[in-house]
Amino acid sequence: MSLEAIFKAYDVRGKVGTELIPEVSNKIGKAFAQWLPTEGPVAVGRDMRPDSKELADALIEGLLSQGRDVWDIGEVTSDMIYYAVGKNDLAGGVMVTASHNPGEYNGIKFCKEQAQGVAENTGLKEVKELAEANDFTPSLTPGKLVEKDVIEGWIEHVLSFINVKKLKPLRIVADAGNGMAGKIFAELEPYVPFEVEELYFELDGTFPNHIANPLELKNLVDVQKVIKDQKLDAGVAFDGDGDRAVLLDENAEPLSATVLSCLLSEFFLKHNPGSTILLNIICGKIAVQTVEKNGGKVIRTRVGHSFIKNDMKQYDALFAAEHSGHYYFKNNYRADSGLIAVIIGLYILGLSNKKLSELVAPFRKAYVQIQETNFEVNDKQSMIDKLKETFKDQDVNLIDGLTVSFPNESWFNVRPSNTEPLLRLNAEAKNSGELDKLVDQVKQIITS
Repeated sequence: MSLEAIFKAYDVRGKVGTELIPEVSNKIGKAFAQWLPTEGPVAVGRDMRPDSKELADALIEGLLSQGRDVWDIGEVTSDMIYYAVGKNDLAGGVMVTASHNPGEYNGIKFCKEQAQGVAENTGLKEVKELAEANDFTPSLTPGKLVEKDVIEGWIEHVLSFINVKKLKPLRIVADAGNGMAGKIFAELEPYVPFEVEELYFELDGTFPNHIANPLELKNLVDVQKVIKDQKLDAGVAFDGDGDRAVLLDENAEPLSATVLSCLLSEFFLKHNPGSTILLNIICGKIAVQTVEKNGGKVIRTRVGHSFIKNDMKQYDALFAAEHSGHYYFKNNYRADSGLIAVIIGLYILGLSNKKLSELVAPFRKAYVQIQETNFEVNDKQSMIDKLKETFKDQDVNLIDGLTVSFPNESWFNVRPSNTEPLLRLNAEAKNSGELDKLVDQVKQIITS
């Protein structure tokens, strides 16, 4: 039985009812139980998709049959799995979710001890091979199953990143996209002085209103309308499993991950001068400049949570950001959390006595970026080599794909998709004219 189609670079994703079914989930549970390098319990959580409980139950049966004790923490956001594992020194954690993917998909995310990511290069390949072999001997002593509620502890942990007494009243809208943030953000509300307009808080894994992917502008239309109509201070939109969030200003303009990372970097460096901050290779230049201006040290890293978590440990980094909207915190077991990022952002807004657009204006004005653009190519590495040769006289960086920087401060990055025949292009320049010229030049090479 081949599981090649559903095991991706960082997790498992598959179509419901055909690719990812309880039988497969059960084998994956057994394989993960056998592979985990540390003895001890495993936390299992799930999102609100119609089949998530069935898949989680099958996975739990697999873990128990191999002698692993299981903490069933129920319907949670993905960042709560990392918290449960890190806080309680568990052997690992599993989250049944397909994140921002449409309702016909589901998936499984994994972490091991100390909330460390499990990706293709850090164990996921071995889990796949064990599941495919399906050669398991049931434990003579099956594991024990206990139900645990970690919500209260999680809320307390999130709020530990700020001084709650200094939170200022704000009028905001939160769009949960019918995802897990609808349950968890509602639990947070009694502890903060915010007047919250709740949008799509009903848990519904069929996503009846819009796909819970806030990085696509079309999914922000509803939250933007509420901000404008009610003249709110800010808005926030979450993805399906609640580990990513986009903050929007009072004009309903979303803050890019680069802009929010500038705001958060300033905050952390003010309280922890001289710290190291990681930025993945496609975060904008203003983020690098902001860290350095505030006395911090920047280290560039590859895209992907497993790389970033490993680099955070290696460099003792305080904070890390990805252009895709993942924000990682040393004091969150080096794991990412959309909710922590948003709470800190709203805290900074309240203390500033400014409008959010005014607060982030210096970060927005510096450079312009394109939305990530995909190109289908037959041979990804050959195309990268071709671009490298074309721009060999410029500043070339090979940390993640190919990054080429120019004297006029513009740059582009092309990196290969891990799962598809695609090259992903990101680019930035000082103004739209220079950006268009650069993008056209790179596109012409890729498509010729």
